[in-house]
Amino acid sequence: MAAMKSALSKDQEKQLLSLFGRVKLHLLHKASIHGFTANVFHRHCDNQGPTVIVAYNAAGFIYGAYTSKDYTQGGEGVNDEKTFLYSISAERNKPLRVAAIIGQCAFTDGGTGPNYGALVFLHDDKPEVQSNPGTGFNFQAADMHGNDLTLTEFEVYRVEDLEDLLPKPWRNIKWTAEQKQQLMKAILNYKPDIKTVHQARVLLVGPIGAGKSSFFNSINSAFRGNMTSQAIAGTAGESVTTQFRTYTIKAGKGGCVVPLILCDTMGLEEKGGLDIEDLVNIYKGHIKDRYQFSTSGPILTDAPGYQKHVTLSDRIHCVVYVVDTCKVSILSQKMLEKLCAIRRKTNQLGIPQLLLMTKVDEACPLVAEDLKNVYRSFYIQKKARELSEALGIPLSCILPVKNYSEELDLDQDTDTLLFGAVQHMLNFADSFFENQAEIQEGNDQMELYRSSDISRPDYQEHKEHQII
Repeated sequence: MAAMKSALSKDQEKQLLSLFGRVKLHLLHKASIHGFTANVFHRHCDNQGPTVIVAYNAAGFIYGAYTSKDYTQGGEGVNDEKTFLYSISAERNKPLRVAAIIGQCAFTDGGTGPNYGALVFLHDDKPEVQSNPGTGFNFQAADMHGNDLTLTEFEVYRVEDLEDLLPKPWRNIKWTAEQKQQLMKAILNYKPDIKTVHQARVLLVGPIGAGKSSFFNSINSAFRGNMTSQAIAGTAGESVTTQFRTYTIKAGKGGCVVPLILCDTMGLEEKGGLDIEDLVNIYKGHIKDRYQFSTSGPILTDAPGYQKHVTLSDRIHCVVYVVDTCKVSILSQKMLEKLCAIRRKTNQLGIPQLLLMTKVDEACPLVAEDLKNVYRSFYIQKKARELSEALGIPLSCILPVKNYSEELDLDQDTDTLLFGAVQHMLNFADSFFENQAEIQEGNDQMELYRSSDISRPDYQEHKEHQII
């Protein structure tokens, strides 16, 4: 299915948002993709809380209706003093806003398209609107929709309050150049507790478009000191990553190798996408770099991309789930179930897990204004708690981050969050190594013993690659 993108221009979105307080819009339904029928409208929009309809016509009008109530198909009239109709047109400087007539219901909650009396959307399961000014709402038809009742597009958004900043941050971060350098130094000087393992291997797992490849590119850029794009990243509706990839990172061009390998996978989908059996084989180190995932099924043991003989270095030492913060509220039940199934399998194999919340700046305007607000944002904290509850991941294992996307230059605050996330990954990889050492303790042929003598250049030897 094609990726859902809002048809609103920046100016139109700004005008629509001006009708509310501080809110975030989440696209639930897009008729050009899902269909102009009541059935699919209710499938996507019932029991979603406050929503706003955005209808488009060829006359250039954008108009619709807001309600703070749920659609439930209860078959009765619904009273909602917060409901209003609106219209946006290039001929007006600000939106037209029409409140309901006092004493009349806001809309009829039936099985048809949304019925606000004066405006009935998806009338007769067609891309059409029935206009009845005076029924529940008073307006001039020409002002509302320009007398053009044929829809060129029909979208529905969930409307979610952003709230204000918290009085105190829910985590304390030092946003200084010194802190960034300390984090970078700690990462570069990291040595696994296992003698034969020189790099922690971390696997990124998440839905399509969550930002897995972009996270690697961002980490790589932060260490290199300039923007890079080694991993293919994009915004397509299908997974950009179709191979299993393992990426090493260097501190500066030609610098020392960072003791971390980031592994990227095909994006998760409700149907299809990355197979859980392939995921298990990745965990166990059986899938080689650049293996092309197959849609027909998991890898076979005699396939060219299957690695039969593996060591602890080949295995995954930490799994990191990557979720787009903007989409936390609209993650489907099927996607949540898939993530939970992966988490159960990962738990069985004893692999520590973290979760990255990406695109925090896109999710919260307060964070977009100043990244230092990320841990003072009520909205970001709320989304983190929702993910924790839905997936059973402790809140302490959920880390908000911002990937580089449109920037041309590095940013100290962005790097600080990114380096902090990497530090947590290495700490969790240590937990994996410690568990392995306990399991294998007493085995004379075991490669697992504490290593303080791994030969690898340390941070002090590469000061020329520091990012100042």
